[in-house]
Amino acid sequence: MSLLLIKRAEYSVSTNERGVVQQVWDFFCSLKLTLFLLITLAITSIIGTIIPQFPNIDERYWATISAGRKALYEQLGFFDMYHSWWFLALLALFSINLIACSIKRLPHVFKFVSHPVTVLPETQQKIFMSREIKLQAPLEQAREKLAAFLGAKIATPVVTQQGNQYHLFSQKNAWCRLGVYVVHFSILVIFAGAIIGNLWGYKAFVAIVEGETINTVKARNGKDIPLGFEVRCDQFSVSFYEAPGGGTSQMPKEYKSILTLTENGKEIPDYKHVRLVVNEPLTFRGITFYQSSYGPANDPSTFFFTVRAKSSGTVSQIALRPGTETKLPDGRLAAIVDLTENPGEGMAAVLGVRTAGGEPKFFKVFKDNPGLDELRGDSLIFTFTGTDARMYTGLQVNKDPGVWVVWIGCIMMCVGLCIAFFMSHRRVWIVVQHGYARIYGHASKNQPAFEMEFEALAEELQQQNI
Repeated sequence: MSLLLIKRAEYSVSTNERGVVQQVWDFFCSLKLTLFLLITLAITSIIGTIIPQFPNIDERYWATISAGRKALYEQLGFFDMYHSWWFLALLALFSINLIACSIKRLPHVFKFVSHPVTVLPETQQKIFMSREIKLQAPLEQAREKLAAFLGAKIATPVVTQQGNQYHLFSQKNAWCRLGVYVVHFSILVIFAGAIIGNLWGYKAFVAIVEGETINTVKARNGKDIPLGFEVRCDQFSVSFYEAPGGGTSQMPKEYKSILTLTENGKEIPDYKHVRLVVNEPLTFRGITFYQSSYGPANDPSTFFFTVRAKSSGTVSQIALRPGTETKLPDGRLAAIVDLTENPGEGMAAVLGVRTAGGEPKFFKVFKDNPGLDELRGDSLIFTFTGTDARMYTGLQVNKDPGVWVVWIGCIMMCVGLCIAFFMSHRRVWIVVQHGYARIYGHASKNQPAFEMEFEALAEELQQQNI
């Protein structure tokens, strides 16, 4: 009696364990879970669209949110959402759900495709489309002609004899039922490519001053990453749109960098003086450089001016440097105060001119409008001829070794979607008995179109006078 109780207890525990495992398995195979994850991923992706993402966050954005809101967003990973733990967890759960659904359903579909029902049961004969025709030829001869007809119109049929009946089965595009699993697998391939890119790739930024060379870039976490080669900025230039009232505006029309790649101090062939502009990146050894930003370099500069005496017409050349004063032809002292960019007027140098022991008088000299300084009424007329101030070019640097895996996954997804949505598994049975042939047909999708095809097939078979 005690032995029987022990066995019952062991059976009960085993049953409970199987019940828990089955519940977990059913949870991961659930279509409801799939829909929930797809909707959740779509909604949360909006966060990455609305909230700026590292490293492309404008400094002005911080002024629009409070410190508490910023701290909350940082804790939730909203500024780097696509690398946050919860977003990656959603992707992992979606992958498990996809794999579980495929494992549960694929064997049944594969068996359905590889071992089709060649003899149509009577219980299903009433479900499918059907037509009946009278045979003229003897049974054996009619069977051969029907087999040849199906072979020409659909595919070589499987002929099965049951008593005094012959069952001919022919099908086309049976493997299209696996198209949805090609899509499932393509999603996993895309996820794998993204993981490869995250583990062995990076997104970084670097600012290169004109004439300088760098060999490392700074990742989003502040870590310096060696490139394995050097990048030199030979030149940077920017052009602006014209302002409505004339002159130039502050809206950049095009900014470009002229780069040279070197290795161990030697220029790399085909990568000397390479032009880099917005939407025309430069790729070398799997590393892609994008033109991202620009600005003035924070180094001492010299500003050049032409000074003409209004009375005599004598012209002199002067050079001004920040923090120093230069003596003018009339004995006064001049200093460069600032360099500004004015909408519609272009670049302007702010000068301060004073007499010895006096207070300076400030005025602007416009580079693109040299005649404006004559309106000031001073004895000296200034013309701003240029500066040796250097600019820096800001480059976005990306390395993604998984990008080709992602592309392969995208191609597989397109193929799988075409198979799943535009191809149909068509099946035709012909049951031959007692001088009659009953034709049955079924298609996995687009039944109205197949019904027209089936009627045309039956009509043609009727005209054969088999």
